[in-house]
Amino acid sequence: MWTPSTPFAPPGTKLDLEEGTRLSPRFNADGLITAITVDHVDGGILMLAHMNAEALARTLETGDVWYFSRSRNELWRKGATSGHTQRLVEMRVDCDQDAVLIRVEQLGPACHTGRRSCFYRRVEARDGGFVLVTED
Repeated sequence: MWTPSTPFAPPGTKLDLEEGTRLSPRFNADGLITAITVDHVDGGILMLAHMNAEALARTLETGDVWYFSRSRNELWRKGATSGHTQRLVEMRVDCDQDAVLIRVEQLGPACHTGRRSCFYRRVEARDGGFVLVTED
């Protein structure tokens, strides 16, 4: 069984989480934390994914970005099969430590569709409904 070489601190008080200096990720009931990934140069949002404790620790320890696939129920290193890797530039945690913002150097497209970002469609109101408009 995997154990991190630098274990995360258990969540403490609200003050510890919001103002403290220890990383104490608050994983959800499934053991996951939300990860928002952005380009370190222009701040563009590339993708949203999830990390478990192992993915979070491996990312911090190696500098390669790792995620946990909910659909495949497995850990994956971004770009392991496509070659479109992400190198960690900076990681930030939100105020209550239940989400991380990952600034990366992206090699190639971030989206499995081959696009730079997974957020390539915008929602528009049209004819009493809503449609998706692609912005390539």
